[in-house]
Amino acid sequence: MLKVWNWYQNCLSVHPVKTQVVSSTILWGVGDLTAQFITHSATKKRLQLSDSDAKFMVNWKRLAVTSMFGFGFVGPVGHFWYEGLDKFIRFKLQLMPKSVRFVATKVAMDSMIFGPFHLFVFFSYMGLCAGKNLPKVKEDLKRNYVPALVLEGGVWSVVQVFNFWYLPVKYQLLYVNLFCLLDSAFLSWLEQQKDASWKKCFQVFHSKNEKGGQC
Repeated sequence: MLKVWNWYQNCLSVHPVKTQVVSSTILWGVGDLTAQFITHSATKKRLQLSDSDAKFMVNWKRLAVTSMFGFGFVGPVGHFWYEGLDKFIRFKLQLMPKSVRFVATKVAMDSMIFGPFHLFVFFSYMGLCAGKNLPKVKEDLKRNYVPALVLEGGVWSVVQVFNFWYLPVKYQLLYVNLFCLLDSAFLSWLEQQKDASWKKCFQVFHSKNEKGGQC
């Protein structure tokens, strides 16, 4: 395990962007596979099906699409975002590293800029890759975006406080990527929930004429 860690550190130092891209691809793929298994298990339990009646079959297309999101967006964009965010707050805002204002500003900017943008790109990308037209993608965004933003917002803020306060910048990428394993599982699961009744509690942007459930 120590050899693997040393090898990863070396790759991160020599090829930071490539390492981030590869690790993001793998972790988002594993996250989606986890989400598929969780959805399958929940469905099997709800319908009271036996193992022989409901075998777990991997959706390879969905797995590939989600992995490519890690490859094309999370890896490269995430790398430059966290590097740029640190430099901006250090040199432009001239805040002292590890101070309360430094960490609070980082968390606030990450939550208000990168978080919402990341979710918008994810749901738009997944919808388009599924062959949906723009009106359908917009409808899915209405259904999924706000629930994801609310549910993820609180969790990621806590995660990032620890990240920005205690870890050096070069390790923040690895830390975020590890949590992206859980994040990709959550987002993949959420995207597959379709019109689940609990989502209607978050659909504050729907028109008044659209019928929905009550919280």
